[in-house]
Amino acid sequence: MTRAPSPRATRSPSASPKLQAYKAKRDPAKTPEPMGGSTAKEGALPSFVIQEHHARALHWDFRLEHDGVLVSWALPKGLPMDPSTNHLAVHVEDHPLEYGTFEGDIPKGEYGAGSVSIWDQGTYDTEKWRSGEIIVVLHGQRAQGRYVLFQTDDSKWMIHRMDPAPKNFEAMPDTIKPMLAEAGALPASERGWAYEFKWDGVRAMVYVDGGRVRALTRNELSLTTTFPELRDIGLHLGSRSAILDGEIVALDKDGRPNFGTLSKRLHVTSKTVIEQLTRSTPASFFAFDLLYLEGRSLLRLPYDERRRLLESLTLNGETFATPPSITNTAGSKVLRIAQERGLEGVVIKRRNAPYSPGQRNGDWIKVKNFRTQEVVIGGWTEGNGEREGSLGALLLGVQADDGLVYVGKVGTGFSAATRKELLALLAPLARKTSPFATPLTRAETTLAHFVRPQIVGEVRFAEWTHDNHLRQPSWRGLRTDKSAKEVVREP
Repeated sequence: MTRAPSPRATRSPSASPKLQAYKAKRDPAKTPEPMGGSTAKEGALPSFVIQEHHARALHWDFRLEHDGVLVSWALPKGLPMDPSTNHLAVHVEDHPLEYGTFEGDIPKGEYGAGSVSIWDQGTYDTEKWRSGEIIVVLHGQRAQGRYVLFQTDDSKWMIHRMDPAPKNFEAMPDTIKPMLAEAGALPASERGWAYEFKWDGVRAMVYVDGGRVRALTRNELSLTTTFPELRDIGLHLGSRSAILDGEIVALDKDGRPNFGTLSKRLHVTSKTVIEQLTRSTPASFFAFDLLYLEGRSLLRLPYDERRRLLESLTLNGETFATPPSITNTAGSKVLRIAQERGLEGVVIKRRNAPYSPGQRNGDWIKVKNFRTQEVVIGGWTEGNGEREGSLGALLLGVQADDGLVYVGKVGTGFSAATRKELLALLAPLARKTSPFATPLTRAETTLAHFVRPQIVGEVRFAEWTHDNHLRQPSWRGLRTDKSAKEVVREP
């Protein structure tokens, strides 16, 4: 295919009717954006610019110099690097040539209000330019290669990379199973190990692509809508695609994670209630690992290198943070700090180990300051006195080889609102027979309201008794991030 010549402007584009729509939307007295006046340089290759635009919704403005103006599209997810993926391109009004060097803040209340910065710029060759289809070859620092823009409906276009993906490019996977930690003891020596605090929240894998965020639990349930705060991570990373492993936490007034507070948000589906809880019970995402970054899988890299790249992202904002990784320090000292701060414990990670999705192989070890156990609710009993007719206690079980094994009941740690909430969740699951593989006492059977064993929660407890029941359990909250089938007794 031969290269078509690019028409060049010979008059000032400020007088061009092509800029009428642009000028009609802007007041030069209120916005720093250029209003036109420059002419194209004869004989030079036409220019392109891609600007990162933090407006009401983050997007990238893709502009091609053509016929004395910058023909422009808004790309909600940026320029595609993977030829197997098309990105939406919304055609917008032509911009003056001077806009190719514009960076700055468009004031609030003005059209396109927000910050504009140049993501990349350069020149391009034209292979085809006709109504509804444009093929160009970009020569930039970050944007290089052959692209086609094609119209699908009015202002809606698509942009597609026609070249193979850049060398060593790896497409972002849809999901990655989180690496798991074994319960254990502190290593004899701190050499070769890194220590992180255990944050007592909900494990989340956060996928960021084109400023958009998708968050999944370890069993791949979506948390994206439940925690709108996660959108801030996408705004911070901008065009950088990444997969983050971390914990969603809710902090109390002293800055300590509180799982009971967080659990109030886990099963909410109403958009109105989610918005209310986001204001009253804000959550934060603590990123402790980085698995993918800008077209490159990091799974095979050692922990130290992944941490270095994670820290280079400067994830430290109001709703997200990168908690510390402590090295060359005695594990007993780190655990003591965790105890003093009321944290759940520490996770110890082998510094030269790769990331092993879905595995529990001894490269990560968890040491807790207090004992917790995930449990499956198999029934409930009514309360006495003021609680008559309401929830008194939950009947709990864990999975074993012969089915759901009864491990006791919990009757403390509930607020009045939590009791009401649990009853509403359990009512549709009512069944006549016990779901437990182990027999209950006659008193327990007589007083019990049995349910299908689908709901998972967590308790804090003192120890296991000789008959494998929980001693002094206290309710901590629901675990909608876990399925009933994966709840087993923790070692």
